[in-house]
Amino acid sequence: MKPVLELEHVGVAYRRRGGERYWALRDVSLSLHHGETLGVVGRNGVGKTSLLKVIAGIIAPDRGRIHNAGVSASLLSLQVGFLPLLTGRENAILSGMLLGASRNRLESNMEKMIAFAELEDFIDEPVASYSAGMRARLGFSVAMQADPDVLLIDEVLGVGDTAFRRKSSEEIQRRIRSNRSVILVSHNIGMMRDLCDRVVWIEKGVSTMQGATDEVLDAYEADTAA
Repeated sequence: MKPVLELEHVGVAYRRRGGERYWALRDVSLSLHHGETLGVVGRNGVGKTSLLKVIAGIIAPDRGRIHNAGVSASLLSLQVGFLPLLTGRENAILSGMLLGASRNRLESNMEKMIAFAELEDFIDEPVASYSAGMRARLGFSVAMQADPDVLLIDEVLGVGDTAFRRKSSEEIQRRIRSNRSVILVSHNIGMMRDLCDRVVWIEKGVSTMQGATDEVLDAYEADTAA
């Protein structure tokens, strides 16, 4: 079966002050198949978030090629487009549409979103009056309305207080296990072993190893422990 997404020697550079180029990604190659969960591991600052932005189409690579077999890819982002003076209900519509969900879908699922976020008494109040936890709960509930072919997840498993973190983590894991194509960035090795079909290891902006989950994670843990 051909991959739904394939990256060949992709590099991404940013401009520093003074015009110097910094390569966040130097040479990354990977493939993702339909229904597969691909994990991405690496130390902080190796370019994992830049990689997800390239795949989502938020930024363009400076070198290399991306082959997309006609699939949509969306980065699971919380509180996208939230405006403090709008109500929670209004922000849910605006943010959901920015994430690619249709207005009809959002309006049809509004009561479910409100109940999941536990905001029944506050949904028509301005978001400026919300606590950080309330905004996080609403942001997560809205993000769950996006329905891309490929879901990109960057360390957002669990937001809010302890009870809501458990509920949001369970919802993300349910999505991952539902035959959806997923690319998951996380430092939680135990979760990666449980959820991922394969893993790619990125070191200093380069994909150094890609393959069976346990094989790659064993090598990665041995290297980081050295």
